[in-house]
Amino acid sequence: MEEQSSYRLSSALAKNRRIAVGKAGEDAAVERLIQMGYTVEARNWRCKSGEIDLIALDGTTLVVVEVRSRTNPTRFGTAVEAVTPRKCRQVRELATIYLKQRRNAPQSIRFDVVAVTFRDDGTVLEIKHIEGAF
Repeated sequence: MEEQSSYRLSSALAKNRRIAVGKAGEDAAVERLIQMGYTVEARNWRCKSGEIDLIALDGTTLVVVEVRSRTNPTRFGTAVEAVTPRKCRQVRELATIYLKQRRNAPQSIRFDVVAVTFRDDGTVLEIKHIEGAF
């Protein structure tokens, strides 16, 4: 019986760590985009179909950003590799919903990926920004 509750605790800790790594990755991505002159329009935009991590403006281009974060890229693949064709389709569908709700249409739209890799101590090892990733 004690093992089960211990297992649940360790699962909860793993989930909390995953959420913390994801938030830290999004924070690093926002900071990088702002440094590059982007205007962040929305974070974690949600609708009943899902969530878009970041929505930003690069001049007159609306940029939908998928953020992926990793602490151990050799165990589960790199952050960039985590953006699957299925995820790309989902983000495109969500962007369509977002655009229908937006008051004014952008001149153009682009889908980027920001991949953040952390060192074991929690500091950022690398940030890769891939414009027009899908």
